[in-house]
Amino acid sequence: MSASTPAEFDVVVVGAGISGIAAAHYLQRECPERSFVVLEGRDAIGGTWDLFRYPGIRSDSDMFTLGFTFRPWTSDASIAEGAAIRDYIRETAREEGLLPRIRFGHRVNAAHWDSRRARWEVQVAAGGEPQRFLCRFLFFCSGYYDYQRGHEPAWPGCETFTGRIVHPQHWPEDLDCAGKRIVVIGSGATAITLIPSLVRQAAHVTMLQRSPSYIMALPGRDAIGRTLQRVLPRKLAYRLIRWKNILLSTAFFQFSRRRPQAVRRFLVDQARKRSGVEEKHLQPRYDPWDQRLCIAPDADVFRALRSGKASIVTDQIERFTPQGLLLASGEELTADIVITATGLKLQMLGGAQVTVDGRPLRSADTLSYKGMMLSGVPNFALSMGYTNASWTLKCELIARRVCRILNHMRARGLDVVMPVQEGDVGATRPALDLSSGYIQRGSDQLPRQGSRTPWRIHQNYLLDLFVMKLSPMRDGALRFARAGEPLR
Repeated sequence: MSASTPAEFDVVVVGAGISGIAAAHYLQRECPERSFVVLEGRDAIGGTWDLFRYPGIRSDSDMFTLGFTFRPWTSDASIAEGAAIRDYIRETAREEGLLPRIRFGHRVNAAHWDSRRARWEVQVAAGGEPQRFLCRFLFFCSGYYDYQRGHEPAWPGCETFTGRIVHPQHWPEDLDCAGKRIVVIGSGATAITLIPSLVRQAAHVTMLQRSPSYIMALPGRDAIGRTLQRVLPRKLAYRLIRWKNILLSTAFFQFSRRRPQAVRRFLVDQARKRSGVEEKHLQPRYDPWDQRLCIAPDADVFRALRSGKASIVTDQIERFTPQGLLLASGEELTADIVITATGLKLQMLGGAQVTVDGRPLRSADTLSYKGMMLSGVPNFALSMGYTNASWTLKCELIARRVCRILNHMRARGLDVVMPVQEGDVGATRPALDLSSGYIQRGSDQLPRQGSRTPWRIHQNYLLDLFVMKLSPMRDGALRFARAGEPLR
C-alpha cells in the first residue's frame, strides 16, 4: 500500500495493549460485518505490560478483574508479575484470532475528519514510510501517557554524579545492582514495586520521598479464589471470583470516601506495624483514593524495610553531588545508582495531531461523554479505564458500547455519531480526577468532565454497567445523522 492509496476500513483501533485487544475482540464478536484493523506503533502486543521491564513489575489490581471477561485468568495469583500479564495478553490475542488484524510498527501521527465524506484519514509512519488509512470510526486505545519518556525533573548537579541515573520506564538490560547502594526517588507504585526486588541484590536501598503514599498489604494469592477454582467449573469460578473482587473493591472505595479518617488510620497503622518505620514516613498529606493506593502483595515492601536492607528518607533534594544526593536538611545520601521513579508524562491520543474539518482538536476544550467520547468530535471514541479499580473493567464496557453504537448506526443507515453539549453541565474538572503528580502536571491535556450525566465520569463499575449496557442511544446528548445531513 502506498501513501497515495489508502487502505479503508470501517473501524481503525489505535493500540494493541489491554484496551486495544478488548476492542478488537468485541468488534470481531459483536460487529462481524464491520471491517477493522489495529494499528500498533511498537513491535509487540501488550502496551504498558510490554514497555515496562523494570525489576519486580506487577499488577496493582487483582488479575481476576484486570483480566478479560471473555478469557478467564486461571492462576490463583491475584497480583501477577509483568511477564505473566504480557503473556496473558499475547495468548488472548492469538487464541481469539486477532493477530491478522494487528499491524505492528504502525505509529499514528495524525488523524483528520472530513464531514463531506464522513471519513477519518489516519496518517501513519510504518517502517520509516508514510501510509494512510481511511475509516468510518476511529477508536483510540493508546492510554494517556508518553511511551517515549517518563517525567524526569531537572535537578541541579546531575552531570556531576559519578554513578548511574536510571528511569524505570526504560530500564537498561545491563544494569548490575549487585552489592550497590541504590537510592530510589519517589514513593508511588513504581518505587514500592522496585524496592522488594532490588534488596535481593543491592547492599542497601533507600526510598527518598518528598511525601509518603498510602501502601496497602494484600495477599498475593486469592485463597477463596483457589478454593472456588478447585471445586467449580472454570468459567463459573472466574465469574464468582471476579464479582467478589468487584464488590469488595467498590465497597472499600465508597467507605474510603465516606470515612476517610478511619481508612487513613487503618492504612497508616498497618504500614507502621508491618514495616517498623516511623509514622512520619508513612502518613500522606492527602485522603485515601485522592491518589491511587500502592499495593504490597504479601507485605513485601514492609518486609524489606523491617529487614534493614531498605529504608525511607522523607526530604527534599537540594542537588546531586559526585557521591550521591544532598538533601534540604543537609544530609547527604551516598549512592552508586539513582533510580528516578518520578512518574509518567501525560500524553493524550499517543501524541497524534487530530483535526475536525481542519480545526485542531484540543482535548482540554472538550467534554468527556460517558468517559468514552468527546463533545464535538464525530465517529470517535477513546478507551480510558478506572482510576480506582482495574483498567480493564471500564475498557470492556466502552468497547461493548462502541459496538452497540455501530450496530445502531448500521441498522438505521446512519453515517455520523457525535456527542453534542447543550445547556448547563455544571462545574467542570479534568476527566482524570486525581491529585497524582502526573495528572496535575498534564491536566491541561485532559478532556473535561461535568457534574451532570452524561458528562460526568463515574468511578463506579456497578453504575457504569447499567449506564453503558442499558441506557438508550438517544439520550439528548448523542446525535446521529446521514452523511451531509444535520445531526439530530
